[in-house]
Amino acid sequence: MNPIFADLPTTIFETMSRLAGQHQAINLGQGFPDDPGPEDVRRKAAEAVISGWNQYPPMMGLPELRQAVAAHYKRFHNLELNWETEVMITSGATEALADSLLAVIEPGDEVVLFQPMYDAYLPLVKRAGGIAKFVGLKPPHWRIDEDALKAAFSNKTRAVIFNNPLNPTASVFPREDLELLGRYLEKYNAIAICDEVWEHVLFDGLEHVPLMAIPGLRERCIKIGSAGKIFSLTGWKVGLVCAAAPIMKVLAKAHQFVTFTTPPNLQAAVAYGLGKDDSYFLNMRESLQASRDRFAAGLSKAGLTVLPSQATYFLNIDLSNVSNDIDDAAFCLRMVEEAKVAAIPVSAFYAQDHVKSVVRFCFAKTNDKLDGAVERIADFVKRG
Repeated sequence: MNPIFADLPTTIFETMSRLAGQHQAINLGQGFPDDPGPEDVRRKAAEAVISGWNQYPPMMGLPELRQAVAAHYKRFHNLELNWETEVMITSGATEALADSLLAVIEPGDEVVLFQPMYDAYLPLVKRAGGIAKFVGLKPPHWRIDEDALKAAFSNKTRAVIFNNPLNPTASVFPREDLELLGRYLEKYNAIAICDEVWEHVLFDGLEHVPLMAIPGLRERCIKIGSAGKIFSLTGWKVGLVCAAAPIMKVLAKAHQFVTFTTPPNLQAAVAYGLGKDDSYFLNMRESLQASRDRFAAGLSKAGLTVLPSQATYFLNIDLSNVSNDIDDAAFCLRMVEEAKVAAIPVSAFYAQDHVKSVVRFCFAKTNDKLDGAVERIADFVKRG
């Protein structure tokens, strides 16, 4: 069996979900919302199954959806995209990441990864034959350090996977960090695979700046979005991919031999959803921000150090002031057993040089769950 996958241990996500069920815990480890998603978008998908086309859609995606993607990114990010040559639809953002790596790198090429990172990145890089080079980010602000960037890049660097907003840190890179990364991409003639699935889930008035929008980077970025994150429909797995035509031409070939296409009824519904009024996107943010604030206030009152949460469904705490003798993984194991609340240790998102003092919670849950979790965590912390 392929050792890249055969030798992978059981993930912390699977472990914590199993323990949450075993201990009947409130599960704040799983990264999906309790909200079922906008009803009008779901109805469009249902109607399209009954009255629409259910055979193979075009390999690149339904024209109506690709046009909607181009219009959406023009509307929100002022990106000019040719929907026919620069937009493609995939079966989720993770498929888009795999397609991008298969299209961009050859065995022996180096790929720069920022830690902490989404757990699919490293196995996908290895499977494509790439060699990972890591840039570590540190709490509380998770900024890019130029010395670390300089150490990771070389003449063998072919690609960078760049997640912004960043899961699991719930942080947003400022423009100066984007420009810093851009200078290294240009210097080493590398391509950025931009995982921007959280582009609409930002708080406190922050606005997303795609790396593709930075001057000089338009022709060396692959932009990946997710309808699942935009509409809180994580099970739909509809990825939105944008790139300059020469890159997209090769990306499309990789996609053709991975999944080929994506359910047409979901594509039709997403096309409708991307055209929704600004009020939908604003209300979605406000609702999640209210949940974040409610949960953060409760954790702070319990005496925990809450790190800034600028985006995503996640909020982190720093254990440094709780105990210097327990790491995040041990804390999470004790918490799920004793407090009956499940969370994820952020050290699980590192391949090396782990930060072991940060714990991630998902706050995209009902108020009852959040309040119940806070009450249990407060009691757990008080008991020591």
